Amino acid sequence: MLEDRASNQQEAQTMIRQAAALGAQIICLPELFSTQYFAHEENHQYFDWAEPVPGPSTQLFSQLAQELEVVLILPLFEKLAPGIYYNTAAILDADGLFLGKYRKNHIPDDPGFYEKFYFTPGEGHYPVFSTRYAKIGVLICWDQWFPEAARLSALSGAEILFYPSAIGWDLAETPEVHQEEYQAWQVMHRSHAIANGIPVAALNRVGQEAGTQFWGGSFVSNAMGRVLFQAPHTQANLEVLPLDLRDTEKYRRIWPFLRDRRIDTYEGLSQRYLGN
Repeated sequence: MLEDRASNQQEAQTMIRQAAALGAQIICLPELFSTQYFAHEENHQYFDWAEPVPGPSTQLFSQLAQELEVVLILPLFEKLAPGIYYNTAAILDADGLFLGKYRKNHIPDDPGFYEKFYFTPGEGHYPVFSTRYAKIGVLICWDQWFPEAARLSALSGAEILFYPSAIGWDLAETPEVHQEEYQAWQVMHRSHAIANGIPVAALNRVGQEAGTQFWGGSFVSNAMGRVLFQAPHTQANLEVLPLDLRDTEKYRRIWPFLRDRRIDTYEGLSQRYLGN
């Protein structure tokens, strides 16, 4: 990740153009793509990096979306008001129209990932965006570990789930731990695809920042959890994959999980814990 916002955004625009030239219709960038990952420490100066959404970045990229006729998912550091900041994904349609935004609901607080210091949790809902090419659900990084978020997005009509992320390895850990963590991350996303019968795309950053090796490994799973493509762990990668949204009908007929849900038995899901 480069050191300044302008350079990062220029690099993103270059890659968006390359993806569009290869036929991409929906393009998702990694979490907080326009800055370094600043939540490795608690530092009030980083709040200066936040911006309104919609704002300068959405205006810049809306022109590109309109020019290339592509849908863009832009994960940004949003400032709503003094003292209120969000980890936000803005969605631009293929005509450049700002369709709305999703604010990250699940906020982690772990060594190297002190996000609760920076981000207010989202409003607790999971919007679906009707773009020119598909109805998409957008969740962000830590949301990936919670099946409820994926399910609610699917129940609202999402045809694809996108997960822009910034997740990595502690450089002090062993290769065995690194492999275990990555496999857990990928399996979790694939389980969302299977349980909901829709494709899932997980986009992650790469490179070392402040003691963390962001593990890359971005991938796309089909509606049965089959990995269609996986990026390398250590270098940036651009890949365009065709997805046939009609596959959802096929897989949901074979494994009708949504039909067989016992919604009358799930009252406990609204409780923090049900044990003694």
